[in-house]
Amino acid sequence: MNLLIRILKFFQSEAHALVSKFESPVKLIEQGIRDLKKDFDESMKSVAQIKAIAIATKKELETKKQIAADYEQKTMILLQKAKNGELDESEADRLATEALKKRQEALKEVEKLTNDTKNYDVSLEQMSKKILELKNKIKESENEYNSLKARATIAKTTKKINQQLSSIGSDSTMAMIEDMKKGDFTDEEVENAKKGIIASIKTIDDEQDTEITYFFSQELSKSKCNIEQYMKRISEVTKDKVVNVANKVSVNTVYFLKD
Repeated sequence: MNLLIRILKFFQSEAHALVSKFESPVKLIEQGIRDLKKDFDESMKSVAQIKAIAIATKKELETKKQIAADYEQKTMILLQKAKNGELDESEADRLATEALKKRQEALKEVEKLTNDTKNYDVSLEQMSKKILELKNKIKESENEYNSLKARATIAKTTKKINQQLSSIGSDSTMAMIEDMKKGDFTDEEVENAKKGIIASIKTIDDEQDTEITYFFSQELSKSKCNIEQYMKRISEVTKDKVVNVANKVSVNTVYFLKD
């Protein structure tokens, strides 16, 4: 039986608030993660496209460089032939001028393609940084999502348990205490109860009213215990300690409710 989990009755007034409190952020983070992954996929596609263009541009750049070099070499050959008397000087000048013109056009293309290549490299570097940022954001969001989802699950479980607790009468309570005295519960039930209680404690400072109530109760009980100490004490609870405390419990007041 879930005997120890019923200890969560002490937090019954907070259960409904906890569920609504975590459900909304979980849905928001789910949508946020979907949006981030969509941005990531689009960024990866853009990077692939830019890389393809950059590769083609670099190939074209090398081709234009080679064309410019070829026309330069052709010009030198023509001038050398004219000098050696192998080619008419006026014809050599005409052909050399034409070759130099072609070389100049190729060099202009080289300059343009060089600038384009630099721009693509800059764009790829910026995109890489963006992708890294997106990866980190996705990882952080997934961690936050897993944490909130776990807390939401605990809150829902707490709510369900507290709904069950609302039907428990005095006889059932006494039977629970007797079972606790006998140690009729498992270590796993103790751990589940501790997790639920600690999850509730962690939310105390999330709401001002809850925090005020907590510290006001500290004043009334003359007990100075901060939230960290409170969670530490709960985490140190064992089955033997529960049995020991249960055996010190005795009935103080019995009362009846009537219409």
